[in-house]
Amino acid sequence: MMYDRILVRYGEISTKGRNRNKFIDRLRKSVKRALRDHPNAAIKAERDRMFILLNGEDSEEINRKLKDIFGIQSFSPAVKVDKDLEKMKDAALELFKKIHQPEQTFKISAKRSDKTFELDTNEINSEFGSHILKNIDGLKVDVRNPDVTLQIEIRKEAAYISAETIKGAGGLPAASGGKGMLMLSGGIDSPVAGYLTMKRGLEVEGVHFFSPPFTSERAKQKVLDLSEQLAEVTGQFALHIVPFTEIQQAIHKQIPDNYTMTTTRRMMLRITDALREKEGALAIITGESLGQVASQTLESMFAINEVTTTPIIRPLITMDKLEIMDIAHKIKTHDISIRPYEDCCTVFVPSSPKTKPKLEKVQNFESYFDFEELIQKAVEGTERIIIKPASEREEDPGDALF
Repeated sequence: MMYDRILVRYGEISTKGRNRNKFIDRLRKSVKRALRDHPNAAIKAERDRMFILLNGEDSEEINRKLKDIFGIQSFSPAVKVDKDLEKMKDAALELFKKIHQPEQTFKISAKRSDKTFELDTNEINSEFGSHILKNIDGLKVDVRNPDVTLQIEIRKEAAYISAETIKGAGGLPAASGGKGMLMLSGGIDSPVAGYLTMKRGLEVEGVHFFSPPFTSERAKQKVLDLSEQLAEVTGQFALHIVPFTEIQQAIHKQIPDNYTMTTTRRMMLRITDALREKEGALAIITGESLGQVASQTLESMFAINEVTTTPIIRPLITMDKLEIMDIAHKIKTHDISIRPYEDCCTVFVPSSPKTKPKLEKVQNFESYFDFEELIQKAVEGTERIIIKPASEREEDPGDALF
């Protein structure tokens, strides 16, 4: 027996009230994009569940794609059966024979949302368990830790039978919670921060600071490749490339060496905030992890944050490097990030950056030079690029990267 549909469970979306339909619609769009290569699959989104009608499409291939979609708590390939007890028992046995391996144990797990059905959940478990035991030799029941759990769900319109529950990505549907600007370097941390923020439903646009000739085109390409990987989540990713050379040169000319990192981050934050306002975003996202480097001490963040009142989201703030690297491997950004091409922060890092900068001192140092004109010039000279996922380019070799 082939599966004829997949039941998708919403998870966190189910806690939403009057605006639940907005989240469901966003999830439906994400699923539709992910299944663009499966034209026969039909999506039916209801208030408490989503159904993907396979219509002959490969369920295993679709399963692999559903695992990565934010907003899905879990899903189960299933067959739909009329609420006729004998038909249901036949379908359950046929499905069980298809997936069961010798020596495996099993149990039945029934759920009855239609209370008018002739059997209650305990009776369903007993009836179907007995039927399967009678028809398969050597089979054993294990209600605590079974190898196979046959799930039978009785709903008003029909019964649904499945034998596996696959964990989804969780979170909230892509682009369901406003927009934020991600300060995207070429390192390991910031792409992970972007990914985790997307998981909370934010639409994310990247801001990268480019300082030629001190940083190379290969360093820029690394960020484009990271953006391409992030685009896999939502179908596209907007990247803002900021010309930063003049500002960095002015900083190193005007600011004492041990405070250059602090001022550099302040200028980056001011530019990102200006781009945020221009693009209608409501937050700034960074890859900061508390205490990881000099600019990420509590004192540094206090001095740097002073330039804006915009909310700053730091998804990695309490994570250690190994935790961050694990996620980077999972989302396939790690190997891109470790390419040996330095970004502007790495190239210009002072030998002894201040780990506990004083806000009054950095304000005083910056007061001797008017950075505002250079900031406006950088904002006006920023290039905005729309990047598509690599998987879509592979399908259509004629498409450019952006």
